[in-house]
Amino acid sequence: MPVSAVASAREILVRLHDVMAARTPAQAKLNSVVGIIAEAIGSEVCSIYLLREGVLELFATRGLSQEAVHVTKLAPGEGLIGTIAQNVEVLNLDEAASHPDFAYKPETGEDKFHSFAGVPIIRRERAVGVLAVQHGDVRRYADVEIEALQTVAMVLSELIANAGLIDEASGGGTDRIQTTAPMRIAGLKLVDGMASGCAVYHQPRITIEHTVAEDTEAERHRVYAAFDKMRAQIDGIAREAEFGVGGEHVEVIATYKMFAYDEGWARRINEAIDSGLTAEAAIERVQQRTRQRMRQIDDPLLADRMHDLEDLSNRLLRIVSGQMGTAAQLGLRQDTILIARNLGPAELLEYDRRRLKGVILEEGSLTAHVTIVARAMGVPVLGRVRDVRRLIGEGDMLLLDVTGANVFARPSAAMEEAFGAKLVLRQKRKAAFAALRDVPPVTTDGHRVTVMVNAGLRDDVAALDLTGADGIGLFRTEFQFLVSATLPQRERQQRLYKEVLDGAGDRPVIFRTIDIGGDKALPYLKDDEGDEENPAMGWRALRLSLERDGLMKVQARALLEAAAGRTLNVMFPMVSEPWEFDEARALFEAQRAWVAGRGRRLPTEIRYGAMLEVPALAEQLDMLLPRLDFLSVGTNDLTQFLFAADRANPKLAERYDWLSPSILRFLKRVAGQAKAAGVPIAVCGEMGGRPLEAMALIGIGIDRLSITPAAVGPIKAMVRSLDHAAIVAETERLLALAPRTVRGDLLDWAAAQGVELA
Repeated sequence: MPVSAVASAREILVRLHDVMAARTPAQAKLNSVVGIIAEAIGSEVCSIYLLREGVLELFATRGLSQEAVHVTKLAPGEGLIGTIAQNVEVLNLDEAASHPDFAYKPETGEDKFHSFAGVPIIRRERAVGVLAVQHGDVRRYADVEIEALQTVAMVLSELIANAGLIDEASGGGTDRIQTTAPMRIAGLKLVDGMASGCAVYHQPRITIEHTVAEDTEAERHRVYAAFDKMRAQIDGIAREAEFGVGGEHVEVIATYKMFAYDEGWARRINEAIDSGLTAEAAIERVQQRTRQRMRQIDDPLLADRMHDLEDLSNRLLRIVSGQMGTAAQLGLRQDTILIARNLGPAELLEYDRRRLKGVILEEGSLTAHVTIVARAMGVPVLGRVRDVRRLIGEGDMLLLDVTGANVFARPSAAMEEAFGAKLVLRQKRKAAFAALRDVPPVTTDGHRVTVMVNAGLRDDVAALDLTGADGIGLFRTEFQFLVSATLPQRERQQRLYKEVLDGAGDRPVIFRTIDIGGDKALPYLKDDEGDEENPAMGWRALRLSLERDGLMKVQARALLEAAAGRTLNVMFPMVSEPWEFDEARALFEAQRAWVAGRGRRLPTEIRYGAMLEVPALAEQLDMLLPRLDFLSVGTNDLTQFLFAADRANPKLAERYDWLSPSILRFLKRVAGQAKAAGVPIAVCGEMGGRPLEAMALIGIGIDRLSITPAAVGPIKAMVRSLDHAAIVAETERLLALAPRTVRGDLLDWAAAQGVELA
């Protein structure tokens, strides 16, 4: 057995170099390759399957029946080979037949082999084939052998592409646009806004011409030089970034810079060079590992960090290959909508902000670092646009409507007219909502509704003045933890909280204690129990904070010292039972005594609240309410828990309806209990930021809302056109009927009453 992946890969690559250089047909080369691999890792079978005309065809084998070559074929997703190609994943099985996707092909004669390992052959980020080995013994292949197979698969990608053995469209798609007709393409709203401009691709594809190294030391020096140049570029970008002082985007850039100086990443590239790869191929090899890890990561925040590393890999690859740079380096010549698979924050900052009007991403998420920076820059971003490289060509005219979660490519005259009308209407509505900034949200019959904003960034505090909101009803303290590479120290936390309080002035700020864990895992805070099957209901929020109480103690001291001389509002997330609230409050009180014992100033008052997200708490609410200063309902988690319906599952979207009688009756009962106990109750989930849903909440007795800043204007407009007594009576009537949903009935009622729901 090989002593290391490096030695095993090098042994194979040295022999493959001669095979690839020989003037022999591609089929003969593949026949030689499977023999070399089988001998090098001591496997009885080695086979190569290639994607041709949409199916995976056995092209070469050592150990299986030669009669099966060009006869055995599997569709993507069929059998072990098809599963590897479809999922772009590695399989390593001690008993192949026990895998649920195993498909027996009798013509291969593989029934006498038990162990199986297969790796995808990847070209332009997609699987174009599979390299597989098999053995008669029941055993798993060693990690070093899998690593060697993956390295060889990368070299094979070059060989089969140059020989024209694969479908080009399967090999990573084509840059050729499939249509020139006008088209509306949907995506995910990341940074709101509307813009128009010409399509420009962030970067051209980088073609790796040679994968096997002639001189390992020369390749190593090329990588060292590229690292030095890349780090100098990142340092310059960090110094020159211009979008205001402070803000979480500053921490994002610091984290990104940390990745650029990560020695572990550089070491992995060096190890790939040691295995016999060129500098370009070594960077690409490590990048492939990163992509495979990203596919296995359920936590979007960790995946976002992996995107940063991939962005740096692209930069390093461009430098070492000397190939054309990004569109930013070439310079934008006109109003531009930038298109990319994904972007790192530093990449975005390189663009001329006068010409960059919007961004379209094939991937992207609300918590991605590039999203944070784009929001700070005021650049609208549409994400999760599938097949964008196939549907949009370089230079196409684009109308980007992130508000409507669409982009219009090569628009017709009618599309342009509709877009222009919507843009004018949007500007008028923004002006109308802005005019409501200093007007209180009071119904037509004089009922005052409290409208606050949700926040998580230092810059979000500015929304108070821009919208005229009553305060911050939910400040998500975990965001500082999520964008940091290491655990934020107390002084850093305290500085953030104080700046938020200073910015809010005399308006209240409710700080939610750290809500991490589950799908918001931190790389520097590991759970020894491993991955959770259902993270939304797992080790997270207050459960985690009470177990790892050092986190909450530090946060408590930071909040207490930041709020010196002021009122401190603290809210605990995901309280399931009253004793959890009691323990969290006792922890805060102990830290108050600790701060006081050191002669430091304290808040003039501490108000403690709880978030009702777990339905079980409603059954003991009568016991908890006397201990609370306020109660907030987190409708996002609460609704999915009530319905046992994952809100991220599109098949359950219709079940996840905030205007179902079930959720409205539940909230009405909770609101009634809180009112009877004299405890203020608010909704701080997404439900409160939608005019129709907010109208229903007011109807069931909830008149405190904490919503996104963008929703304040529309909610104020709705409230000021609403008769409070009338909506209370209407919701009472509808809930007594218990229809499947009251959505249609409420829409009809609002239209008849002249309630503004735009």
